[in-house]
Amino acid sequence: MIVTAWNNGKHYKSGAGYGLKIKIAGRDENFFKDWGNIIIYLEGFSNPFEVNINKLSFWSLDCRELINKDIGLWLLENKKAPWPKGNPPKIKLEKIKDNIFEASFL
Repeated sequence: MIVTAWNNGKHYKSGAGYGLKIKIAGRDENFFKDWGNIIIYLEGFSNPFEVNINKLSFWSLDCRELINKDIGLWLLENKKAPWPKGNPPKIKLEKIKDNIFEASFL
């Protein structure tokens, strides 16, 4: 699925405040509430990490973000963040198995 980089409006060098915005259809087809967490591998990063999806905001109509500082660091290190207003990078988020995903830049 194609997802969009997300930021909460604060651009921390620590990577905090960044994530991936998932479309409703992509969320409903690829994620399950009972998982609690998902594991993401980022292109070019050696260590996967967990992201909490056991929160009301992820399952709401408005939010739907996977938020983790490692996503922010990945975006920053690859010069994808910060981005021009209204033009966040697009990212391919591929389901590998169950709750395991891999993210790569388009």
